[in-house]
Amino acid sequence: MPTAYITAPPEEADAIAGRLVEEQLAACVNRFPITSTYRWDGEVQRDEEVALLAKTTVDAYDDLVDRVEELHPYDVPCIERFDEAHVLESFAEWRDESVE
Repeated sequence: MPTAYITAPPEEADAIAGRLVEEQLAACVNRFPITSTYRWDGEVQRDEEVALLAKTTVDAYDDLVDRVEELHPYDVPCIERFDEAHVLESFAEWRDESVE
């Protein structure tokens, strides 16, 4: 089952996380503050962001990505997929029941 790693500006992160859970595209979204250093338009940028870890299912992953792209304020949002090598079975069952 995949986890989506998403970065977002602090003022948008809570809304994105809430929508993903409310719309049953993610069972849970963890949020934590990060500082990102990256190159954009030829310049090195440094911004405070929030990393989101959205727990979802294989079937819902593409819909989750589409929804994040709709909600996200960036032209090129960071959305990366991490596939689990191992997960506690009871957690996997809860996640699968929570995602539509």
